Amino acid sequence: MSEQRFGEHVVIKRHEHVAEFVLDRPKAMNAVSSAMARSIAAACDALADDKDVRAVVLTSSNERAFCVGADLKERNSLSDAELVRQRPTARAAYTGVLDLPVPTVAAVHGFALGGGFELALACDVIVADATAVVGLPEVSVGVIPGGGGTQLLPRRVGAARAAELIFSARRVEAAEARELGLVDQLVAAGGDRDEALALAARIAANSPVGLRAAKRALRLGQGLDLRAGLEVEDAAWRSVAFSGDRAEGVAAFAEKRKPVWPGE
Repeated sequence: MSEQRFGEHVVIKRHEHVAEFVLDRPKAMNAVSSAMARSIAAACDALADDKDVRAVVLTSSNERAFCVGADLKERNSLSDAELVRQRPTARAAYTGVLDLPVPTVAAVHGFALGGGFELALACDVIVADATAVVGLPEVSVGVIPGGGGTQLLPRRVGAARAAELIFSARRVEAAEARELGLVDQLVAAGGDRDEALALAARIAANSPVGLRAAKRALRLGQGLDLRAGLEVEDAAWRSVAFSGDRAEGVAAFAEKRKPVWPGE
């Protein structure tokens, strides 16, 4: 397993074709400072360009929290003008995770609040353990979810449920979070990372060309009417139909062996 550090607070660990994206600011419970936001964005840029990566798992080095959101101590020290200048830096971190071209799995334990939960929402699948507490409490401190929460949460759980959660600013514990669809899989305490990595390994066994095209179709098709969505799907199908991965997949199936994906 190899490791690469981006700044002080992000580590990428490689498990063959799975990249483990570790939020590593444990003393601050992974509160996202400007420096950490820049590191998240830089790591996402590197992963997006790495054709050997087939899946990403977003994890935390802190035992008590996945991520508690924005660094409010830093935010409170900024002038209005500085806060405006800092906004693109913060946005780049959240959109960096959202725009990763390969499947992403968040491994959530402990607190995942505000921007921390938004990082998880930016992933395709959320695995949580029994200690998880999630929520978007921003209106309780006079702001709104600004890392994608007002757009990603209703796409996950529906408009009315998202409205109740955002307007009430309430924290939701693991069992209810699973019931409401805020997380996708619920595992025993301490099991979120292992389960997320196992899921990512199963994903990464599939065609890298197919995975990227399927994610593109899923993301671009969201919110479109059925006919428009089917056109998006058709375009994605055409992008893979004559690929080396398709030829290898068909050959491997016929020969009853595991495919060796060329990735093109």
